[in-house]
Amino acid sequence: MFNFFAKESADSEGNFYIVGNDHNHIKNVLRMRQGDKFLVSFEGKSHLCTLESIEGDTSVAKIICENYQSTELPVYIHLFQGLPKADKMELIIQKCTELGVSEITPTEMRNCVVRLEEKKKKSKTERWQAIAESAAKQSKRNLVPAVNTPLPFNSVIERAEEFDLFLVPYESEDGMRSTKAALSEIRSGSKIAILIGPEGGFDEKEIEKCNEKGMSIVSLGKRILRTETAAITSVGMCMLYSELSEEL
Repeated sequence: MFNFFAKESADSEGNFYIVGNDHNHIKNVLRMRQGDKFLVSFEGKSHLCTLESIEGDTSVAKIICENYQSTELPVYIHLFQGLPKADKMELIIQKCTELGVSEITPTEMRNCVVRLEEKKKKSKTERWQAIAESAAKQSKRNLVPAVNTPLPFNSVIERAEEFDLFLVPYESEDGMRSTKAALSEIRSGSKIAILIGPEGGFDEKEIEKCNEKGMSIVSLGKRILRTETAAITSVGMCMLYSELSEEL
């Protein structure tokens, strides 16, 4: 079943008004007809709707079942991703959106291969946000993750106290035991952050600062992972532990 995101809440009669690219997709790509069913998400809630009518540049969707399904994780995950090459960033956003990440902030670090010019940051962020929206629709998310304008590393670590758990995948003396211990702290409602190094890896001074801020330095195993693999693996681990904690 197709999933769309409403820009505004339903009216008093239970109708959503779908415009823009989603309207075009309904009318001209899917060629939906009156009575066809689809999902409409708004402010974290997903509703089962039928196509009531198409009026000019608007598709009118009638709610037939409120709060039809919830696909969101029971935790909030903020991914701080060391800025990689453009195609890798797009892959990370797509896959981590599918896994349930809540927010993504590209992070400018010492060993980043890519350096974005200020004038390009806005257009890049808009493209990344569009990729997140497309992935959220495909995976039937109730929310579209926010993709933020890139931040410098020092601004990111100053936010450490905002989170219940701040994971930094790197070399750990305790190996996967450190990872298991950190992930076991995840509870429903936890606010989790993950900081992933760029293609050039973490600088030692950056790791020192992470330690000073009390972040959890963890391992992702004995193998060296590419930055995009590390991001997807880390979010996947948090997804697994958060959904297990909800079921137990």
